[in-house]
Amino acid sequence: MSKTPNPTGLTDAQRNAVAELMRVSPIADELGRRFTKAGYELHLVGGSVRDALLGRLGDDLDFTTDARPDDILRVLKGWAETTWETGREFGTIGAQRQGMRLEITTFRSEAYDGVTRNPVVQYGDNLMDDLRRRDFTVNAMAVSLPEHRFTDPYGGLDDLAARRLRTPGTPQESFGDDPLRMLRAARFAAQLRFAVDPDVVAAMAAMATDLDRITVERIRDEFTKLLCGADPVTGLRLLVDTGLADRFLPELPGLKLAIDEHAQHKDVYEHTLTVVSNAVRLEGDQHDPDFVLRMSALMHDVGKPATKAVGTDNRVSFHHHEVVGARMTKLRMKELRYPKDVTSDVVKLVALHLRFYGYGRGEWTDSAVRRYVTDAGPCSPSCTSSPAPTAPRATGARPPSSRPTTTRWRPGSRRSRRPKTWPGSGPTSTATRSWSCSACHPARSSAAPGAI
Repeated sequence: MSKTPNPTGLTDAQRNAVAELMRVSPIADELGRRFTKAGYELHLVGGSVRDALLGRLGDDLDFTTDARPDDILRVLKGWAETTWETGREFGTIGAQRQGMRLEITTFRSEAYDGVTRNPVVQYGDNLMDDLRRRDFTVNAMAVSLPEHRFTDPYGGLDDLAARRLRTPGTPQESFGDDPLRMLRAARFAAQLRFAVDPDVVAAMAAMATDLDRITVERIRDEFTKLLCGADPVTGLRLLVDTGLADRFLPELPGLKLAIDEHAQHKDVYEHTLTVVSNAVRLEGDQHDPDFVLRMSALMHDVGKPATKAVGTDNRVSFHHHEVVGARMTKLRMKELRYPKDVTSDVVKLVALHLRFYGYGRGEWTDSAVRRYVTDAGPCSPSCTSSPAPTAPRATGARPPSSRPTTTRWRPGSRRSRRPKTWPGSGPTSTATRSWSCSACHPARSSAAPGAI
């Protein structure tokens, strides 16, 4: 059932939406009037409406219309500053005006045939059918332009207020159409801190193998967004609990080592999630999430299951797990088709994550510091400041007890060569920097080298 908000009795969420929509209404309304004059409908839809309701609408707007791509181009001609047709095969035309990026898509009904990896696109002829095919109810709301009529046939506004993820139809129908939506549910849990409806979680677990139909590039992109979310640990837990991680990142559930009463060791899986949380915390207030830092934290102990050994004294060790883990990380990221330079940085940080062992007790010599800087190469931090134990610096004969708890170290000014468009690019203040010492190191401060 459609819902039209009462302007005199707006909820807080609706008031936020009106404020955000008014900010972009000159462009959105101009475009709506052009489509109306040409005899077509135009609706602001999907993530744009959701983000407006959350008070976080950006400069990218999504619209849907009954006009076909050629018709959309005719309406935009003379109004848009530029247009592009990279999504034309899916019915999408892009445009830009006054700094706003617009994507206008013809009503459509797309589905997977259950065998191939690519969607079969069929154009639709009404808004309701278009909204029903969308992934979640919070993305199945629309604002018609230029009259600003609000349409919410599946209760998306209520779910948004409850921070809950449900599907417009049955989860089985939604995930059968596009299995990537299962991974997207985990991504929204991480990005927006939404709770996933139990029926959706059950369908994710039952249909996890369907993810194999999706191209690795689409899986990689969704996973990257998840890991760069505000709460990646929640998303990662959901991937493991539903079996989705087994399909593309089996190293993560593989960290759940059996704990036996005689050869006790910490829960490596929980430890890894803690390190990821600490990595997020160590980013501080920087604007962009650091993908390399977070991925290194996630993969730093993946070599432990293969290197676990129990000594004659029943003590558990994982000797050289950092070396094995670095190799495993390289293979996994290659399979997920990450850029080579991003992979190289993550692999290097995994390989070096035990190098801080002994520094806090003053066991590092000047030559050890120089070797570290040489091995870290462009991943050396330009500036490190973190709780003790801290990043290394040459200290001569200074006794350990007199060291400051925070150290600032400038080994050089070399910058990462990662593309600036990749999450976590820019100057590498990553993994050799602090996650290995302040997130992981305290847990091993009393253990033997290689035992953690």
